[in-house]
Amino acid sequence: MEKPVRVTVLVYVHNAEKYLIDCLKSLSNQILDDMEIICINDGSTDESADILKNFATKEPRMRVIELKKSAGYGRVLNRGIKLASGEYIGIIEATDFINPEMFIELFALAKKFDADVAKSNYFIFDKDKDELKDAILPEEAGFIIDPMENTRIFYQPPAIWSAIYKKSFLEKEKIGFLETSACACQDISFNVKILASGGAIVLTDKPYLHHRPIKTVIDNAEEAFNINEEFAEAERYLKKKDVWKVYGYIFEAVKFASYHWNMLNLKKEFLEKFALRMRAEFHDADNKNMLRKPYFPKNHWRMLRVLLDTSPTAFLLIFKNRNKKQLKSNNQKPTKTKTKPKSDDELD
Repeated sequence: MEKPVRVTVLVYVHNAEKYLIDCLKSLSNQILDDMEIICINDGSTDESADILKNFATKEPRMRVIELKKSAGYGRVLNRGIKLASGEYIGIIEATDFINPEMFIELFALAKKFDADVAKSNYFIFDKDKDELKDAILPEEAGFIIDPMENTRIFYQPPAIWSAIYKKSFLEKEKIGFLETSACACQDISFNVKILASGGAIVLTDKPYLHHRPIKTVIDNAEEAFNINEEFAEAERYLKKKDVWKVYGYIFEAVKFASYHWNMLNLKKEFLEKFALRMRAEFHDADNKNMLRKPYFPKNHWRMLRVLLDTSPTAFLLIFKNRNKKQLKSNNQKPTKTKTKPKSDDELD
């Protein structure tokens, strides 16, 4: 009789040949034997398909699904969740790699606390160097958390690939991904739903995953506003769960930070339209008294008030000047690696 699958790992693959071998090697090195690895190749036009085929012949826990035409990140992962036979589901980016003990230890942690979600710290792997992203503090680890009390977790990057999720929990809460065109923000509403669902969440401050920050430029008009749809969906969920009064002020602060991040990845031709949409959304939130200064980093609050009280033009001018200064700073002689951000812009 075959062992039941403890963890299903979903890997979204789209033109990832540069880093895919590292990712698959790390999955093959997982200590957990009763797991499955489902790699979905979303219409790649590079050598990703051949790499996947080669690994699948050597790794019995791995199977590959080939899509001739790109379906997009959200649709692919929703399909993977349905196909998964594991008690828990992990989601890994094809550009990342993980430590051998990741899934056996996250599974053990989840089972110990009968948790719906077990989430860990991770590394930022950039320029062949690891930097610990200590999103989870030691005092937050090793017990079931209550996001209503520990609201700090909402301010952290989604990092949905640093966790495992009980499949029955995802199905019960109907938590999945928006099936918009592919972009880097489709983890937003998924993450908000996880945190606000009322499910049992356990954290560990141990890092397992090495995340490569891949710089992308959003040069498609539709994708430029995908992030707005993500936050609209997240807001609908919070109101449906009747927790908007608990999380609404935090939500608006996180939303502004995420919109700022989105602007850093937009082609210049979309910046003005995006700023106008930002102003409309936050003007509506301001009228509803949902913008509160204590929930925002100081520099974000200042920029928000310029956007609302002065003009989108002035806001964009400040944004562009800050971006130029940041680029200039990044091009200077590197300094020693720090584990904390250099500014209060932690949410960017």
